Amino acid sequence: MNFFQEVAQNTIFVSAALGWLIAQILKTLIHLFFTKKFVAERLVGSGGMPSSHSATVCALATSTAFSYGADSFEFAITAILAIIVMYDAMGVRRETGIQASLLNNIMETFEQMGRSEFSATDKLKEFVGHTPLQVFAGAILGILIAYGLHFIWGV
Repeated sequence: MNFFQEVAQNTIFVSAALGWLIAQILKTLIHLFFTKKFVAERLVGSGGMPSSHSATVCALATSTAFSYGADSFEFAITAILAIIVMYDAMGVRRETGIQASLLNNIMETFEQMGRSEFSATDKLKEFVGHTPLQVFAGAILGILIAYGLHFIWGV
């Protein structure tokens, strides 16, 4: 069997990849619904609802639990990874986004005053982290995707 066939048959990998893909598509659609603007960057960008990071790692951990059991070292590793990723998304990465927003406002004010060597068009990325609700929604999405692949579709 070749590499790509093996990857496609790896339920744990497919769960995680689908978690990311579906979250990114939902994130783009939700952004489109609320802003009435299609932003292609939302398809691959971080931040927003639901958290694709959370969906990915929760699908990974859940699928690993279904495949190897909750008492396995494989599940322990993926569960700890999921906790770290989700904690980071709500903590450091969220604060980075808040700080970027504040700095962008300061740069714009300075530019309006004619006192900035930076242009307001050189904006920092504000969509970096997640609110607890976005992380929770991503986690639930990932768990449901892994459950669906294992028990509904029998993959």
